[in-house]
Amino acid sequence: MTLSDFINGFLGSNSVEISAAICGFICIFLLVKGNIWNFAFGFVQVTLYVWVFYQAKLYSDAGLHVVYMALQIYGWWHWSKNLATATTVTVLSMDYKKLSLYASVALLSAAVLGTLMHKYTDASFAYADAFTTCASLVAFVLMTRRYIVNWLFWIVVDVVAIGIYFQKGLYPTAILYGCFLIMAIIGFYAWRKEYTSKLIA
Repeated sequence: MTLSDFINGFLGSNSVEISAAICGFICIFLLVKGNIWNFAFGFVQVTLYVWVFYQAKLYSDAGLHVVYMALQIYGWWHWSKNLATATTVTVLSMDYKKLSLYASVALLSAAVLGTLMHKYTDASFAYADAFTTCASLVAFVLMTRRYIVNWLFWIVVDVVAIGIYFQKGLYPTAILYGCFLIMAIIGFYAWRKEYTSKLIA
């Protein structure tokens, strides 16, 4: 693919995908800041992406974003009860044993979902799509529970997702997830710094 093909594909993207990407960028920017308003933009983002991913035959991703709609509401509710300031949340650490458990859940559920999608649907990239779906769901749960380690899950998900969306021609989304990857790395260090500063204080 040439740079010209990429630019033409990007410019030819529909307004729903572009709007979802913009809301997603704002959502992650606020999430890095630990700002509860990330859930408002996140709700709009995931709602729009249900349609985008369904049209692209990424059914696992489409289903995931339906679940995300409910989790955005839950996340807002849970964070509102654990705010350090008027808008920012208190973050938590996690031991390696619990981290291993969550990672195992993500991998095993991805294997099962990928097999089902490959066998019973015409899904594109069935196993990779299933992995990003299951790992994202785990990451989102960890994020709503305020665990720093959620960012490590997002980093892995973003790397895989960028490859999928680029190959599917979802260029605004691929660029968005490239930004997500950078912001997830920043978010991990920002949340860890916040947690460490509380221990020292």
